[in-house]
Amino acid sequence: MIDKDEKKITRVLFCGPHFPASHTYTREYLKEFPFVQVDDVPLDDVPGVIQNYNICIVKTMKFDSNLLSRAEKMKLIMQYGVGLEGVDIDSATKFGIKVARIPSHVTGNAASCAEMAIYLMLGLLRKQNEMQIAIKQRKLGDPIGDTLLGKTVFILGFGNIGIDLAKRLRPFGVKIIATKRSWATHSLVSCLSNVSVQNGPVNDLVDEKGGHEDIHKFASKADIVVCCLCLNSDTVGVVNKPFISLMRKGSLLVNIARGGLLDYEAVSYYLESGHLGGLGIDVAWTEPFDPDDPILKFSNVLVTPHVAGVTDYSHRSMSKVVGDVAIQLHEGRPLTGIEVVN
Repeated sequence: MIDKDEKKITRVLFCGPHFPASHTYTREYLKEFPFVQVDDVPLDDVPGVIQNYNICIVKTMKFDSNLLSRAEKMKLIMQYGVGLEGVDIDSATKFGIKVARIPSHVTGNAASCAEMAIYLMLGLLRKQNEMQIAIKQRKLGDPIGDTLLGKTVFILGFGNIGIDLAKRLRPFGVKIIATKRSWATHSLVSCLSNVSVQNGPVNDLVDEKGGHEDIHKFASKADIVVCCLCLNSDTVGVVNKPFISLMRKGSLLVNIARGGLLDYEAVSYYLESGHLGGLGIDVAWTEPFDPDDPILKFSNVLVTPHVAGVTDYSHRSMSKVVGDVAIQLHEGRPLTGIEVVN
């Protein structure tokens, strides 16, 4: 039974147990605002309670038309980050629900993901797994690694994460090539934060630019391919057998975007054959990642548990955005700090 006073409460629902800092930090940020209630519930319980909430943070939950039809009081569905591929946006629009993401360039999320990409690159180049084995075997001076210096890095998808990655790669002495569907659509003012001040225009960050039609050509030129694409119907499985077969023998593949960008069978095949020199992924085909996945038998595979954007800096920034939006919704003010997509 809902108490009549509860009508004055704006309710925020976080779906599922994963990425726990998201709801913990948001609850902490809102502790001085008793008119906003933050709950986190198991994924299986969401359909039974969603009708009670005004704002929903989806995380890994899939929102189809059936689930959205139950969200009677819902005003806003948003991601604690940028990925909205699990939300049926057309259905949300039909039900009068706004759908939004938190732009990554203003929260430190893009920077955090870019740093993780470099971590995975360095881990593969310096053979992190083999170093741990060497420690256990009491070896010195082995294995021999490699440097980023002199490498060609292909940034597949030059959005906010790709830009932050290019900024950070420059001092390593690499050649940067990148593809983007439309270079003309990128706004320095809206998307680059302080890039133009610190590093010059976007064009100065990239040695060679291409469109999506050039991805195979660029794959053949790179020592390292880093996936920074959004996942949609056009990009699912884009890194497939034809793509990887064109990569240089021994080249490295890094994915800090979405697991579905990579064709699992293709990646496994080329790791087994030795054509692919290493794989570093923060996102997987199925999540949570299966600890018994056969792909982990390869010593040149590094896997992290979808933590590229999970830093104290980015999560506190995003919790402030979520908290401020909840307060604004409660007070009937315009919503700021988010990108509404419908």
